[in-house]
Amino acid sequence: MKNQKKVIFALIAAILLLGFVAVMKSRNKPKGEKVFTEKVTRRDIVELVSASGKIFPVTEVKISSDVSGEVVELFVEEGDSVVSGQLLARIDPDAYQSQVERGRAAVNSAKAQWANARAQVDNLRAQKEQIMAQLINARDIHKRNEQLLHDGVIAQAEFETSLSNLKALEANLRSAEASIRSAEESVKAAQFNVQSAEATLKELQTSLKRTSLYAPINGTVSKLNVEEGERVVGTIQMAGTELMRIADLHAMEVQVEVSETDIPKVAIGDDVDIEVDAYVDRKFKGRVRQIAHSSNDLTSSVGGNTALSTDQVANFVVTIDILPDSYLDLIEPGKPYPFRPGMSASVDIRTREVKDALSVSIQAVGAREEEDSKELYELVFRVQADTVSMVRIKTGVQDDDYIQIVEGDLKEGDEVVAGPFEAVSRKLKEGKRVQIVDEKEFYKKDK
Repeated sequence: MKNQKKVIFALIAAILLLGFVAVMKSRNKPKGEKVFTEKVTRRDIVELVSASGKIFPVTEVKISSDVSGEVVELFVEEGDSVVSGQLLARIDPDAYQSQVERGRAAVNSAKAQWANARAQVDNLRAQKEQIMAQLINARDIHKRNEQLLHDGVIAQAEFETSLSNLKALEANLRSAEASIRSAEESVKAAQFNVQSAEATLKELQTSLKRTSLYAPINGTVSKLNVEEGERVVGTIQMAGTELMRIADLHAMEVQVEVSETDIPKVAIGDDVDIEVDAYVDRKFKGRVRQIAHSSNDLTSSVGGNTALSTDQVANFVVTIDILPDSYLDLIEPGKPYPFRPGMSASVDIRTREVKDALSVSIQAVGAREEEDSKELYELVFRVQADTVSMVRIKTGVQDDDYIQIVEGDLKEGDEVVAGPFEAVSRKLKEGKRVQIVDEKEFYKKDK
């Protein structure tokens, strides 16, 4: 019985001891919001705009035939190097040769008609000269008859006959002059017909010449779309068939799409870091050469009006030259062109850079709302012992991890709260008590 009482007393004592220890631990346990911190430091910050796109030659010419027909000869293959003026292909010229011959015959016919019209003018002028000679003689006769009638030598009837003959010749002269004018207009018309026929012949001869396709630039056949025997449609009639492309692969560019939120940051001449999927762990240098003024998402509705849809983000094409100095080591015999049209690439455009900037990590910066104006302002929480004070700031350039502090009561070496996000953005307030923990341990326990 005594032993049982001793056991009971021992258990009660143990329970009381454990309770006492628990109370003491809870009193000694640190209180406050768990946060992790960092120091305000100075560092170089480079603002980047990232985008992705494709590689293209700076100069690439699409070769299409102006005339339709069958490809009867093809003198190049894809990958061949060509020089300006080199014969590339020939379209069947037979039909165009026949048209040229008909056009030449039409020119000769028009010239013959022109010659006939000029001869007609000459004939009418000769007739006019003959009528004028008769008219002069008739005038002289009529003048004598006037005197003879006055002297009573001839009868009135004879006088009227000479007068009638004179007026008939005058009418014949006017008619001849009108015929000459008409014939001269016919000569002009015939001359215009000759010019028209010659112009048509010139067009037909041009079409015949265009059955032979020549390289417009020095370069490489980067794409070949046809083979001998295929029929192609000429661009004179419609869009036409693209036969091939010739590109200068010595100068390459990257075309990327940049969103409307980032495009104001980009400027011509910005330096660019380029990564090409074909070359792992290798960065090439580039420079922004061109920025599109219009979004490539613009579409037109009925009537030619631009569709004002805001369902998707507008993107703008930015063209970047790849600087040859950054890939000279890749050029070797048998492989003169390290890049090929259509290769995938991603870029980081260096839009702004600040040296020795006072900065904190991006996650240390929060935003709160003014009670009266409802306007947002930026802030950080500076740690002082086991409490925090709110410091209003203004930020500047930022990269993926850090952001510049341009205004605010902060100095290098100050300790600020760097996380967690919920604490910075919502929980922390002026003077609130905090418990500083290691960031890795915080997330490790959280998991």
